[in-house]
Amino acid sequence: MSARLADAAASTSRPLLSIRGLSKVFDNGTTALAHVDLDLATGEFVSLLGPSGCGKSTLLRLISGLVRPSSGTVAWPGEVSEPELGFIFQEPTLLPWATTLVNVVLPLKLAGVNRRDAEDRAARMLALVGLSGFERSYPRELSGGMKMRVSIARGLVTRPKILLMDEPFAALDEITRHKLNDDLLRLWWEERFTAVFVTHSVFESVYLSGRIVVMAARPGRVVADLDNPAPYPRDDLFRTSADYAHLCRVASGALKEAIAA
Repeated sequence: MSARLADAAASTSRPLLSIRGLSKVFDNGTTALAHVDLDLATGEFVSLLGPSGCGKSTLLRLISGLVRPSSGTVAWPGEVSEPELGFIFQEPTLLPWATTLVNVVLPLKLAGVNRRDAEDRAARMLALVGLSGFERSYPRELSGGMKMRVSIARGLVTRPKILLMDEPFAALDEITRHKLNDDLLRLWWEERFTAVFVTHSVFESVYLSGRIVVMAARPGRVVADLDNPAPYPRDDLFRTSADYAHLCRVASGALKEAIAA
């Protein structure tokens, strides 16, 4: 077991995040989530895998506090009571009139960080996501993959303890998606944040995650919690390995059961 995985395993006795009996019923009567129980350990990479309408995105918003639960609790029993959160949405949601650097600086500005320090930190984060030299570019001048890199840099620039990602690569072509999967894993390994990643893709969930939480719809609920024992770091050799194919079959079987549930 790597040091990273050992750290995560050691933290399971006192999770970073503990969700108990979490339910959400919207004003129109739709039950988005029903009685979800879930613990997250510090440093884990967890994917939420399930069909549309199973409440994956709603669960992220409940964790972040953007949405209030109808019942149940979201508690932080780990080393801090209110950890910093980063949120990366399906679309990059960049300010079209602002440069790349200004877009990444925005969360630091809102947090009251002085301008020079904020710009230095934003420039370093842009370098980490491979966008050095594009600090003065505008969103209209960037490709879809580059815009998503800016979004990742903006989500990580505050050094959050937990990063929530709502299908950030779903609209990208396969080659760009694979590259960003690799870059995301490298950043996770280096920055040591806890990652919660929403996806419809079995292949993506197996490549990225140490755990795959499979959800079913109507109402949204957890139906399987799969361990992925494949060691990190992961690369193209893992994508073509027998172990990867086996894990994809296991996750695919769990997803089929969730869809039929």
